[in-house]
Amino acid sequence: MLEPLRQRFRRWARPRAPELLPAQIDRHRIYVLPTATGLFFGLLLGTMLVGALNFNNNPALLLGLLIAGTAQASLIAAHLQLSGIRITAASAEPVAAGEDIALRLAMETRDARSRRGLRIDCGQRTAFTALDARGGAVELHLPTSRRGLLPLPRIELSTVQPLGLARAWAYVWPAQSVLVYPAPEVTAPPAPAATGGQTRPLPARAGDELHHLRDYRPGDAPRAIAWKPSARRGALLVRDHEQPRGGELHLDWDATIGLPYEQRIRRLARWVDDAERSGRRYALRLPGTESVALGQGAAQRHQCLRALALLPGEGGVDG
Repeated sequence: MLEPLRQRFRRWARPRAPELLPAQIDRHRIYVLPTATGLFFGLLLGTMLVGALNFNNNPALLLGLLIAGTAQASLIAAHLQLSGIRITAASAEPVAAGEDIALRLAMETRDARSRRGLRIDCGQRTAFTALDARGGAVELHLPTSRRGLLPLPRIELSTVQPLGLARAWAYVWPAQSVLVYPAPEVTAPPAPAATGGQTRPLPARAGDELHHLRDYRPGDAPRAIAWKPSARRGALLVRDHEQPRGGELHLDWDATIGLPYEQRIRRLARWVDDAERSGRRYALRLPGTESVALGQGAAQRHQCLRALALLPGEGGVDG
């Protein structure tokens, strides 16, 4: 019963549409209501004042009025905890679909007052922070389910400071999106053979450290399985031995013909990751978009995965 009312209030509350950052929280967008503790406190205070009036007890009446004044001041203090906060930036590093993306909110204040016990909510995810005159930042982990640009949802800032009798809250709705890479295929076959250049097998370290191991794929030799690390991880891990390096790898959309549309994207994402780990130079050709030239390194990986993430939905690409 209460949830429809909350949804209706959120549609009415400010801001009603995404806004450009920086965004300042002022008195026009802060809402204050008593908490459950505050309502119980008010009931007790009302009972106390009625009793003082009934028995004509002036000291009790004076005490009740002083407590009521303190409670009123706590409402103003809760409001001031949020007033003047400025959200200056929102950023996040891309992650694969299905992983949590770490959204970082940078905040500052326009005065020297400290803000304690600030709570940031977005959906079912919550984080806490505090601000001083230098400002600060908070990291909020949001779930992802699909590739592409993820528009940032409305974010709620709230506090029950200083006495817990009232809750003050406000909303921020950044008008920007964060990038989500496609989730790489788990059991993809090896990438097409490298072309160009001299491919000479270089010895790879074959220890049992995690960065020397990779996930098992169908067709891997049983003797290459690292049994002890696999038992600790709960999944089969394979030692990386000699790998051809130095060849140029041309990843092509047409090399995945016959697969479902999204699986083609996920397979190419896996091949991009494999090529980067093996130290090869690689390029990517996709339909309807400019090809990614040969390269290597973090920037090359980002450029390829970004191109895959921004491909249109099924039916928007031919081939």
